[in-house]
Amino acid sequence: MKSAGRIFAMVLRYVYLLRRSWPRLLELIYWPAVQLILWGFISKFFVEHSSWLAQASGVLMAAVLLWDVLFRAHLGVSLAFFEEMYSRNLGHLFVSPLRVTELTGALLVISFLRTLIGIGGAALLAIPLYQFSIFGLGLPLLGFFANLLVMGWSIGLLVAGMVLRYGLGAESFAWVSIFAIAPLSGIYYPVSTLPEWLQPVSWMLPSSYVFEGMRQLMFEQVVRSDLLWQAVGLNLVYLAAGAGFFLLAFHSARRNGLLLRVGE
Repeated sequence: MKSAGRIFAMVLRYVYLLRRSWPRLLELIYWPAVQLILWGFISKFFVEHSSWLAQASGVLMAAVLLWDVLFRAHLGVSLAFFEEMYSRNLGHLFVSPLRVTELTGALLVISFLRTLIGIGGAALLAIPLYQFSIFGLGLPLLGFFANLLVMGWSIGLLVAGMVLRYGLGAESFAWVSIFAIAPLSGIYYPVSTLPEWLQPVSWMLPSSYVFEGMRQLMFEQVVRSDLLWQAVGLNLVYLAAGAGFFLLAFHSARRNGLLLRVGE
């Protein structure tokens, strides 16, 4: 009975944590909802276009690999920054002559390297396993890769700024933010599959232009340079916004003495 009482006390503690934290409650609903929305749109598209897969073999694998570029680029920035926060190393770093712009540059470089290693290995593995080579997309692949990489950087810097501003309690945004845009990016289906009221939101994401361009290339062997340039324009705006927010959050943290107390 005493053991049961202690278990009940700990359960009650965790219930109080949930009750007092709306992000934790929202997260419980968020993940099942995202999975339902994403796979619901995929199923809808397959039902309406039964011959789609026969038209372009490997298009799903191409979509998976390109989506992973965005995913890894984002995590390459945010997780590298989180490691400095976990070890409480930010204060030590900025006792040195290191500038925040130099730290930002280092985060982007390590994100690029981690993405290149991860995606390169998966792309090479797909050749013997599935007889599919994403390198067959040719030069447009560089445009797809660069756009998704920069978009991932933008989200990563935004999340790093939020964590710097609000503490490690906001680190779940690293996962929430990236998966929130997955159903809207048209990764496995065209943007036209989305409800009409959601399509303008989708076209505000650079990733939507990239995946539409990928399908045009694989289905019709047409390079849509207009889509790539629209993605570039949006990425410039988002990268400037992400970097600006991160720099503002950093200067605010340094002014308020949070760099030495980060995570508290």
